[in-house]
Amino acid sequence: MDEFLARLRNFDIRIRKAVNSQMRGSFRSVFKGTGLEFSDLRTYQYGDDVRAIDWNVSSKGHGTFVKVFREEKDQTVFFVVDVSASQQVGPRQRNKLDTTKEVCGVLALSAIREASHVGMYCFSDQKEKYIKPGNGLKTGYQLIMSLFKLQPESTRTSIADALLFTLNALKRRSVVILLSDFIDLSYEHNLKALAKKHDLVVIHLYDQREVKLPRLGIIPVHDTETGRTVWVNTSSVSFRSGLYTTFRQNQVRLEQLCKQYNANYLALDSQEDFVPKLVELFRVRKY
Repeated sequence: MDEFLARLRNFDIRIRKAVNSQMRGSFRSVFKGTGLEFSDLRTYQYGDDVRAIDWNVSSKGHGTFVKVFREEKDQTVFFVVDVSASQQVGPRQRNKLDTTKEVCGVLALSAIREASHVGMYCFSDQKEKYIKPGNGLKTGYQLIMSLFKLQPESTRTSIADALLFTLNALKRRSVVILLSDFIDLSYEHNLKALAKKHDLVVIHLYDQREVKLPRLGIIPVHDTETGRTVWVNTSSVSFRSGLYTTFRQNQVRLEQLCKQYNANYLALDSQEDFVPKLVELFRVRKY
């Protein structure tokens, strides 16, 4: 646990240095999302976001008016974390789930300082761990400790059920950070609903062996979720092409879905240094 926390603090320091040097600001704008409430109306000015125009008032013929909002003081950051067996793909010393825990942990450290409430839901095809959004460092470190110690009971995945749980659990608009490898089906409808209701950040974890396997000839491949083992020819051109095509199609579909519903999308190779990409994500969300 101490080693895990030390790594998180190291990542946190690196990210904060980059944020402060590149953006001259804090993490607050990253996590506040659009947690806003209506305050007043004013006349439209050049450069205003057209999405803020109140068309009902403007249609009365007295000019064009935009809605003025003020930031809600109690913002929630909620982590939805896939801990199913497919997340355990990768080298023994660092698989996708290890990287997922590190990314979630370092974001939680930042959110603890900047947001009023932090919570988490870890899932497979069932509820593995739920921490109700709460205030302060105590809740934040409880979240990080639970994430580190978590041993999932089920191997399977149901992203759709996890998204439905989140929709029912969060009554107010929140920043929702979804971390998964998205190796599942039929979750798109619930993802759309979540993106419409909340400020959604999608972090897509993958491992290179899901994209490009080494040429090892005919080998057994074990599916950790179903328990089945199949033999595949990793040197086959058609197999290698199909593996890459399937991954890219899923990735492009997810990225386009996020773009369509104004959710942030970030793809992370589980073996890469994720700090630069998180800094870029913060830069995009700040502006």
